[in-house]
Amino acid sequence: MEYFKAVMLVIFAYLMGSIPWGFIIGKAKGIDVRTVGSKNIGATNVTRCVGKAAGKLCFALDFAKGALPVFAAQKLIGCGFISMPQAWQVYVVIAVLLATVLGHMFPVFLKFHGGKGVSTAAGAVVALAPVALLTALVVWVVVFLVSRYVSLASISAAAVLPVAAWVLYLIGFGSELARTPEVRVFLILIALLTIIRHRTNIQRLLQGTENRFGKKSE
Repeated sequence: MEYFKAVMLVIFAYLMGSIPWGFIIGKAKGIDVRTVGSKNIGATNVTRCVGKAAGKLCFALDFAKGALPVFAAQKLIGCGFISMPQAWQVYVVIAVLLATVLGHMFPVFLKFHGGKGVSTAAGAVVALAPVALLTALVVWVVVFLVSRYVSLASISAAAVLPVAAWVLYLIGFGSELARTPEVRVFLILIALLTIIRHRTNIQRLLQGTENRFGKKSE
């Protein structure tokens, strides 16, 4: 029964991650964001094609749908609703986090064509390793302010995230869960997945054709 509860929690996380807020917000304004700009359902394209307020709302909702399932998983395990050996608890939380991010990247509601997962992954990781995420966020801001490339900032932050988690582990900082080897390895996986989802942006950056934020998207 406990493992059934865990599986249902993972399914719930995937479905929540699959909610395409960018698409919904765009449609509410009469715009299908999948057909304009970068054709991405994330906050950056929503900001460019729908408006700043819409983009901020999209980011907040994508962030929240990443954070809530992970917070819920930790709470349900902590209060004993899902009771299982401690060795398995970290895997349940990791599975929930991964399901949430994959839901955004491959949403069942949009025939598995979703976004790049940056906002949702950030929300999920903040519930798991907030200090490492804060470090990555600082890197994102610095790279963005210098380059004005959202994609480059996101790629840089993704690359820094597992490094920050490893350094924090070495100095003994952060929650017990965040310092486990399973979580550190998983953060590497999340970083790689995020970078892979930006492969077309990487190609454009190398070719010098990537659009800076504030300019008309391709």
